[in-house]
Amino acid sequence: MNALDPDFILGHYNYWVSIVLIMIGLYTMIAKKNLIKKFIGLNIIETAIFLFYISLGDVDGGVAPILPKEGAETGAMLYANPLPSAMMLTAIVVTLCMTALALSFAVLIYRRYGTLDAGRLMEEL
Repeated sequence: MNALDPDFILGHYNYWVSIVLIMIGLYTMIAKKNLIKKFIGLNIIETAIFLFYISLGDVDGGVAPILPKEGAETGAMLYANPLPSAMMLTAIVVTLCMTALALSFAVLIYRRYGTLDAGRLMEEL
């Protein structure tokens, strides 16, 4: 298996999309001075991680693990793994709380110092 093989690259597109999103978020966190933009970069990184974990639970030809209706055929079926999706739901809630807390801190910082520029804040502290 060659890493430059197109089938290998296309077969692992979820890795590449996650890596690109993480790099975009990391760039935003490092290059931008505005605290809100830094939070957005952090959220992009977290979203990339969510997408990566959820994509790992997907199975080719798999179906959602839902109980069949009564009378439906219950033969051997291939199911997608629901655990990554369930774990990411918890992570999404935690991320939402963290973002709300960070934005509330940004409001308090802006009221006290009149700026959200990280460089100016470091000078004033």
